[in-house]
Amino acid sequence: MLTRQTFPAYVAAHRVVMAPMAGVTDPVMRQLAEEQGADLAFCEMVSAKGLSYANERTEDLLEVGPTEREVGVQLFGHDPAVIADMARRVVDLLGDTLAVIDINMGCPARKIQTKGDGSALMKDPDLAARIVEAAARAVAVPVTAKMRRGFYADEETAPELARRLEDAGAWALTVHGRTAQQMYRGAADWGVIARVKQAVSIPVIGNGDVVDGASARAMIEQTGCDAVMIARAAQGNPWVFADVKAALAGAPAPWPPAPLERIACARRHAHLLYEWEPRALVRMRKQASWYCKGLPGASTARGALNRCVTIDDYDRVIDAIEDHLRAIGMEGDR
Repeated sequence: MLTRQTFPAYVAAHRVVMAPMAGVTDPVMRQLAEEQGADLAFCEMVSAKGLSYANERTEDLLEVGPTEREVGVQLFGHDPAVIADMARRVVDLLGDTLAVIDINMGCPARKIQTKGDGSALMKDPDLAARIVEAAARAVAVPVTAKMRRGFYADEETAPELARRLEDAGAWALTVHGRTAQQMYRGAADWGVIARVKQAVSIPVIGNGDVVDGASARAMIEQTGCDAVMIARAAQGNPWVFADVKAALAGAPAPWPPAPLERIACARRHAHLLYEWEPRALVRMRKQASWYCKGLPGASTARGALNRCVTIDDYDRVIDAIEDHLRAIGMEGDR
């Protein structure tokens, strides 16, 4: 069983992490990421309030895939008592499969932060600390928190908040180098990750603009962070985890996938989604579009994919994409 004393060694062995992403990190996406080298993958972020209502759709977000040995769960909310109760609920539901419970203090989405959740907690460090303290007292599994550089564009509050959360019982912290008001615009400031690392004694995971092995290695070298978390760069690109894993191990970078390999993975992704939950197949529209990004005819392909309804529809469109790539001689190009 992990303790706060042994958790740094766990993080050192799990340096490549896939971030929780709403509508993206379902069991299929997590399986593909882990096949490529992700050490730990998070479920989609879960509303503590929704879970407290025994909402079936919310509980579905906690479903574990058949190949998963462990998974991270991120809760969002602003009521310490509800967060604590739902942390216990997550432990009961997932048992030994649960690796960590993370508290979302970084989501900048308007519909989240206007309710006092996500990045809005950075404006109320007392409440943020009470939430972490309540969760850490409620469960024996590691409790962590994910934050941003600050809430407002012209301020940096992450180092001070990090100290507060460490004192409240957080086992580790993830820091995204943008402020909430930046959303996903501009470049992430990795300097704040270094400053948080200097401010606390618990592990720090860096997040923001990690798009390949080179950027992951650069982040660790520049900030001293203990692990990296990858989000948008994994969309339609599970191979990013293999690249990052190799870079952090000092191994040669793997060959990037050829166009037909990318499309074959999109087909497999669609079929795995259909096998997991036929109703989830609608997600494949955006997933398949990500796989096609940058390929010749991607715009036409996206239009066709957005009209897909059944698994047969996807197969027909993917067949057409493959035929087009072969016709223009791109079947094996890397």
